[in-house]
Amino acid sequence: MAASVREKQAAALKRMLNFNAPPLKNTAAEPVWKVLIYDRCGQDIISPLLAVKELRDMGITLHLLLHSDRDPIPDVPAIYFVMPTEENIDRICQDLRSQLYESYYFNFISAISRSKLEDIASAALSANAITQVTKVFDQYLNFITLEDDMFVLGNQNKEFISYHAINKPDIMDTEMEAIMDTIVDGLFCFFVTLGTVPIIRCPRGNAAEMVAVKLDKKLRENLRDARNSLFTGDNMAASQFSFQRPLFVLADRNLDLATPLHHTWTYQALIHDVLDFHLNRVSMDESVWSESTPAGARPKKKNKKSYDLTSADMFWQKHKGSPFPEVAESVQEELDTYRAQEDEVKRLKSIMGLEGEDEGPISSISMSDNTAKLTSAVSSLPELLEKKRLIDLHTNVATAVLDHIKTDLDQYKKALLDTGCDLSPVNYIKQWKAFTKIAATPSNYGNSGVKPMGLFSRVMNSGSQFVMEGVKHLVLKQHNLPVTRILDNLMEMKSNPETDDYRYFDPKMLRGSESSIPRNKNPFQEAIVFMVGGGNYVEYQNLVDYTKAKPGKRVLYGCSELFNAGQFIKQLSSLGQK
Repeated sequence: MAASVREKQAAALKRMLNFNAPPLKNTAAEPVWKVLIYDRCGQDIISPLLAVKELRDMGITLHLLLHSDRDPIPDVPAIYFVMPTEENIDRICQDLRSQLYESYYFNFISAISRSKLEDIASAALSANAITQVTKVFDQYLNFITLEDDMFVLGNQNKEFISYHAINKPDIMDTEMEAIMDTIVDGLFCFFVTLGTVPIIRCPRGNAAEMVAVKLDKKLRENLRDARNSLFTGDNMAASQFSFQRPLFVLADRNLDLATPLHHTWTYQALIHDVLDFHLNRVSMDESVWSESTPAGARPKKKNKKSYDLTSADMFWQKHKGSPFPEVAESVQEELDTYRAQEDEVKRLKSIMGLEGEDEGPISSISMSDNTAKLTSAVSSLPELLEKKRLIDLHTNVATAVLDHIKTDLDQYKKALLDTGCDLSPVNYIKQWKAFTKIAATPSNYGNSGVKPMGLFSRVMNSGSQFVMEGVKHLVLKQHNLPVTRILDNLMEMKSNPETDDYRYFDPKMLRGSESSIPRNKNPFQEAIVFMVGGGNYVEYQNLVDYTKAKPGKRVLYGCSELFNAGQFIKQLSSLGQK
């Protein structure tokens, strides 16, 4: 199967970091240890893709921010992964003059200009460090991959390319040009990493069209220089879209302002909606219940906890798009399976006299059989411990989500009653209140001796059937959101008034295209959708569901920034105040 954009970006990072890998075991050579120096942008790109353990396996013993206070380590090579900004170049020049490291490998996230390269060369010359500058690379990795089929451009600079920045009424032409150039640079890097030149479609008369025009020009100029083109050779041959070029649909946030304001019941979108979910890491206040205080008067303490929700977490991969009550049931099933395995290990240990009282004489046959079973159980212990860790993780995250649901429902009920409405949701809320009371028992499974597990075991016994019946009234029936509907029209080459006037760009054509008539008449199998002005997990999940219903189709979703309903409404409010 072709590599995903996540795999391609991770592979590029590993090539950058693993220029001199540690030798194999049983060899006399010493491994080469390295220092990784990154700025905030570099840190954001690396963190969703490579764990600390993976960095250590590649010999990275230290990873430090460029603008932090760093001591000289004269015998160690340093790998830099930074944006080529004036501030960063000045600090690199200062590092050269201070002779901080044995050698320097400069990797720039986007292409560095000739004038900035000359600044580095001058600093290296004045510091007598020319031979220490080993390599200089343009990596073209200026985007953040969150999923195999999802990426985002803005994080450190998201205010600069935000919906508010693009749509503010007093924006200057020079500001808009700078915003569009920043977005285009990130998209160009994305397609260089992907190794493909797309067919571009966009609506007319908005920011999406401005991005399309600039991206078409940038791709065309690079293809024109055959010697230095980034879309030839191994990179192009390795493209996951080698049999057919992908469709690239640029959409403007203004085409659908309602969807970002929706609250959803799918697990991933709900976490992003109510918790601090950032670059695949969820941070939250975790309740710690004191056992020393009397029953009925146990105050909650708050600890800040963070969890990484990654592709290695198979439960997350399976259920991130599931409705929240289904997630609760699945966690309960995982817990039951774990308990059964744990009880089996305890039983075997007890039978063999390794734990508790001896249960009497054991025949040699049963002893041999039980020994084999215990050996098998012990060998699976790491897998069992990992399963327990994931159960703990999702129990704690789901409990925090449920706390927010309860609070929001209380506020919703009060608002309805205050307005004198006699609406059916009130009765539904009362039932939900009963459900949240069922789930109110502290769930510290994995953190203390409190057994287990207020949220899920009681819901399964008392309330899950109702929850599943009730939530289906809140979860929208499966339908295509505006961006998915537009994508379907363009991928299937359907004639539709909504998309018939979309502009068409083919950067491989020698002359620019001003036509809205596609030259390609065959349906597309692969597409990338990019939302200029910001996107959300609701649209992403809708596109995932769309591809599941279309065997053989593959769709990637990207956006200039990723926001939830609360963050988006703040931007809309600030525009209204102007």
